[in-house]
Amino acid sequence: MNNGNLSRRGFGAAFAAGLAAPSAITATARAQSAAAWPDRPVRLVVPFGAGGAIDTLSRTVAQRFADFANGQTLVVENRSGAGGAVAGAYVAREKPDGYTLMMADVGANAIGKLLNPGLAYDPVTSFTPVIHLVNLPGVVIAHPSVTVKDLPDLIAQAKARPGAFTYSSAGTGNGSHLFMALLLRQAGVEMVHVPYRSGAEMVTALVRGDAQFGFPTVSSALQMIRGGQARAIAVSTAEETPALPGIPPVARTLPGFDLAVWHGIMAPAGLDPALAERINTVFNGIAALPEVKEAVFRAQAGRMVGGTPKDFADHVTREVARWDPLIREGGFRVE
Repeated sequence: MNNGNLSRRGFGAAFAAGLAAPSAITATARAQSAAAWPDRPVRLVVPFGAGGAIDTLSRTVAQRFADFANGQTLVVENRSGAGGAVAGAYVAREKPDGYTLMMADVGANAIGKLLNPGLAYDPVTSFTPVIHLVNLPGVVIAHPSVTVKDLPDLIAQAKARPGAFTYSSAGTGNGSHLFMALLLRQAGVEMVHVPYRSGAEMVTALVRGDAQFGFPTVSSALQMIRGGQARAIAVSTAEETPALPGIPPVARTLPGFDLAVWHGIMAPAGLDPALAERINTVFNGIAALPEVKEAVFRAQAGRMVGGTPKDFADHVTREVARWDPLIREGGFRVE
């Protein structure tokens, strides 16, 4: 009787172990596969053309990729168009094997569906966030002819003359548009928005005096500021940026205001979590290099971020929540 019970118990334990074995083997195989990544070149799809800030960032990172990725190369592939939607739609259709990645931004990978409900993919659910790589500060600038001393003075003058001032942007839904729209909303003032097709056109318009204000990234405005063609009023981040010493943050006038143009690495949806962690480790290694930090700051006044895949996913969630009411209430749309 006892022997029979023991036999049945022994058989049950063996049977349970047999059932558990396949999942254990699968988990081990997945971990081994992730550890071996990459065993061939990896593509990084950039949603804008060559020579811009995001392209420069991508190529800076690609230069050190092999040092952390089994000697394999990171091939930068530019697929510009529709504010990043061309690249987003392309990467969303790719296999989630870690060999096609995207240099993500807020439009293509967070709020694109809010701006264009007809977008061919979902900016959030179509991707696996891997790592938040960099933040680029923005700066409120004014044409030299505008007599404003600082941000409180700008707000006071705008309140006294609703709609009298104009600001340029690189297009509806672009960061330069949304940053200024949020500032104006929080300050309770109005300006006329003059959208252009690119950051270069936006800056040129402000230099000509076709618009009085703008809110570009520090890197795109720095040459104008240093040349006296524009005046820096306030920076978008909660702290001052070393690139513009003495220029106060918007937050000193509008508490809680803290914005940056961000970029990170995303993969198609369905990427195995173990592989996401492996890719994250590679890019965290690159982001921690002093020479990469210095190069990104020197070229773009940017700050490398890093962190976990969950950190990046949480950041994207916060960004959607931040911009959703502004976009809906403002009726902002791009096609």
